[in-house]
Amino acid sequence: MTTLVIGANGQIGKQFCELAQQEGTPIKAMIRSEGQAAWFKERGIDSVVADLEGEFEHAFEGCDQVVFTAGSGPHTGPDKTLMIDLFGAMRAADVASQKGLSRYIMVSAMRAENPLEAPEKLRPYMAAKFAADAHLRNSDIPHVILKPGRLTDGTASRQFASSIDEAGDNQISRANVAHALLYVVQTSSIINQEYTLLDGKRSIEEVV
Repeated sequence: MTTLVIGANGQIGKQFCELAQQEGTPIKAMIRSEGQAAWFKERGIDSVVADLEGEFEHAFEGCDQVVFTAGSGPHTGPDKTLMIDLFGAMRAADVASQKGLSRYIMVSAMRAENPLEAPEKLRPYMAAKFAADAHLRNSDIPHVILKPGRLTDGTASRQFASSIDEAGDNQISRANVAHALLYVVQTSSIINQEYTLLDGKRSIEEVV
């Protein structure tokens, strides 16, 4: 079962791709340009050039499921948030559904269902995630929505929590998100579920 990784060149995407390659889990990394290909080639990871703001249907060929971990990033404006985090995610779900893929695994955000509760600068991003998640729930494709808290560059403890009450904080390392993604990708029985992910003290098997 080959997994298309949309957002493979991002911070979570790269860590996930490296883990998947080490585990022998078949993936195809979707990248924006040939200039990003070297990192993946060095690690023996298949890649395909496709633009989330343009044509990308060809990237799905030969894939059975998709991971969406793309993001416009903190240094872009609301226009990119609309085109990537919202419209890009929605279009990818539609293509996955049309092509009959088995699952769409979305990396969303904790509390995306309440955009107005986010800091003002984050509200467009949270609104985009809210709408993209709703579109996915209403689509025909089986899905999993992962909702990590505030992302950090901490190491991979591989220990998780599913609420702030349990975790005592609202953060999770990108490395831990990558490990959680790998577990979900490898566990095909997880469908139509949503999980909040934070750094904690439980294994991913216990939290998911």
